[in-house]
Amino acid sequence: MTGIVYKSTGSWYTVKTELGESYECRIKGKFRIKGIKSTNPIAVGDMVDFELETSNNQETGVINKIHDRKNFIVRKSVNLSKQTHVIASNLDLVFLMITINNPPTLTSFIDRFLVTAEAYSIKTILLFNKIDAYDKDTLDEVRYLAHIYREIGYQCIGVSAKTGKNIDKVKALMQDNVSMFAGHSGVGKSTIVNAIEPSLNLKTKEISSQHQQGQHTTTFAEMFDLSFGAQIIDTPGIKGFGVVDMDKEEVGDYFPEIFELKQHCKFNNCIHVKEPKCAVKQALDDGEIAFSRYRSYLQIIEGEEEHYRTDNWD
Repeated sequence: MTGIVYKSTGSWYTVKTELGESYECRIKGKFRIKGIKSTNPIAVGDMVDFELETSNNQETGVINKIHDRKNFIVRKSVNLSKQTHVIASNLDLVFLMITINNPPTLTSFIDRFLVTAEAYSIKTILLFNKIDAYDKDTLDEVRYLAHIYREIGYQCIGVSAKTGKNIDKVKALMQDNVSMFAGHSGVGKSTIVNAIEPSLNLKTKEISSQHQQGQHTTTFAEMFDLSFGAQIIDTPGIKGFGVVDMDKEEVGDYFPEIFELKQHCKFNNCIHVKEPKCAVKQALDDGEIAFSRYRSYLQIIEGEEEHYRTDNWD
């Protein structure tokens, strides 16, 4: 039998067939995905083959094959630096949710996520959430950030679950697609998903006032079928986003504004740090590339870990 993984709890996987039947399945033996050492060999969104078996009057499945993935979003595990974690696979669209405060989303996190999405050819849209709760200065910060990313070519949308602002626009983008919502704990992923499809009634929690941090509500990634012809993958909050190892020379290819300029550099192998007649550094001096983006680029090529908060994020 063949089906799609809708939920992963680490050792068991909920697999749904084309007929809409769901089975709890486990892995037979050990799986190794070619070219990737992952803490989770099977991810939500994977298409798998499985065989049914009966034990104690219960019918369960044994997964024996993973089909080739169209794409996947992967990050370096925070505590196991040599290991990677596949967040989800076979995606059409990712919505990266951003809040300016309560909790803050740093540009280094945004850029690392976008670099990984670019590397695996996954379209990403930035959702600036909770805009109903911001004062004028914070809204100006939203506009400034959105301007930076729109100039690069990313679609940016301000949303609010409370007022319903632009929820219909997000739903229209989701139609006929498999979408994933990602971001830190507390940015409002579950609240937005509930606004999009109230019948899901996903659990939500208030922000911890002590640390202005999110309280983790989603424990495992899970896919849901929506009433308007879309599928959504809700994911646990991400603390830090470690970029999977890339050669220094290729990192710039996943920053669209750097990739566009590299042909104008004097040297073909320019990595835009100390080389003379570098078009990227000239564009930075001319204000055509955002300093925050260039700083993120340098951090990645120098192998720095992401500077994320040290509070108890999930």
